[in-house]
Amino acid sequence: MKTFSKILQFSALALLLAFTASCSDDDDGANPIPTPATNIVDLALATDDLSSLVAALQRADLVGALEADGPFTVFAPTNAAFTAFLSDNNFASLEDVPVDVLTQVLLNHVVNGENVSTALSTGYISSLSTAGPEDSNLSLFIDTSDGVSINGVSDVATPDIDASNGVIHIVNGVIGLPNIVDHALANGDLSELVGALTTGGDTTFTDLLSGTTTDFTVFAPVNAAFTAFTNPNGNALANILSNHVIVGAAAFSTALSNSYQTTAATNADGDNLSLYINTDSGVTLNGTSTVAAADIVATNGVIHAVDAVIDIPTVVSFAAADPNFSTLLSALTDLTPGTDFGAILSRTETGNADNLDPDFTVFAPTNDAFAALAAIPEEAVLTQVLLHHVLAGANVRSGDLTDGISPATLEGDNIIINLPGTGDNIADVTDGAGNTGIGIIAVDVQAGNGVIHVLNSVLLPDTMN
Repeated sequence: MKTFSKILQFSALALLLAFTASCSDDDDGANPIPTPATNIVDLALATDDLSSLVAALQRADLVGALEADGPFTVFAPTNAAFTAFLSDNNFASLEDVPVDVLTQVLLNHVVNGENVSTALSTGYISSLSTAGPEDSNLSLFIDTSDGVSINGVSDVATPDIDASNGVIHIVNGVIGLPNIVDHALANGDLSELVGALTTGGDTTFTDLLSGTTTDFTVFAPVNAAFTAFTNPNGNALANILSNHVIVGAAAFSTALSNSYQTTAATNADGDNLSLYINTDSGVTLNGTSTVAAADIVATNGVIHAVDAVIDIPTVVSFAAADPNFSTLLSALTDLTPGTDFGAILSRTETGNADNLDPDFTVFAPTNDAFAALAAIPEEAVLTQVLLHHVLAGANVRSGDLTDGISPATLEGDNIIINLPGTGDNIADVTDGAGNTGIGIIAVDVQAGNGVIHVLNSVLLPDTMN
């Protein structure tokens, strides 16, 4: 028994000595085999082809950050990648790159958490770069359809180099700071959008959305959305695309609420169109398009990928999309089957059967306004009531209103608008029956074929004439 015990002790000692010897030996002495205690910076220092990365980290004072506990995932560009980056951006050396720019570029190669290559999947992750709007973290698009590609500009050449505080993937290109167009180009599921943006060699959109002078919110239709879109109203493609862009603000999903926003699209008069955002269940736009992937962050704004193209809205589009108008929508459709209000108020063409100019101004009562009635009238009277809320032949925005203006409605009676309104009213309205105390409470919901102003009471015509 004692002899067997001694044999075991001897064998264990031999194995330990052999393991120690193997850890101390290396092929040429230049790059010793790292131990599990080696952190990300030590690994970079020990790898000759990452010397430019080490120099960049030192210049940007980020060495200490990558020696922290982490864990981090680092996409580490080779020396050749840095050489190409400097040449492409007209820098003679790393010392010519502004430190603040270099810092953000380097941080755009670092992700929180340890993401080995087998755990990566096609989609977006956030880098540690805070070069997005309001210091938000930039998004990285990871494409694993053929190896691992980042933002369409850098491929993983050597994956899964383990460190004590994370993992390194050596990449063949420096990952620059992406703008909105860069993200669209990188994601294959936005290729139809890119094609639409550049149709006929037009660079208007790409020039606009590559700019740095303002922030944008872009609702980007995926390829399937473009495939399904038939453009039933024959609207200009450029204006349809503009209807997916909010200029001057990066609207992140956490800040969205039920509200109207103004897009870059316009009506025939040059008035910018409205976009109704509903957040009751996910995020829906004009009642037809839903956000499928939110908060893709670029240097000049944010992208939300959507599942349907957002066509140019008519005044009926907003009545259907906004739940505050659900009673009005019912009145225009189910309760007045003898008059096709939906078709009439959706018209965008001239020379129609009723000889109505396609521009409408609609004074739209809310659900509460209808609820205040003793009862909703029967169809014959209700039809006249609804016509009393519409002006035809003009897109009358709030800036066009003057105190005492008295336009004729489609029903035939005039209404009177007084400015400014009393209390919380933007303007006060007297209807055809002489009722006062009616207020315009929101203005300029702009459609392609007219404008809506919101009322807190239902307008009643003079039933005696």
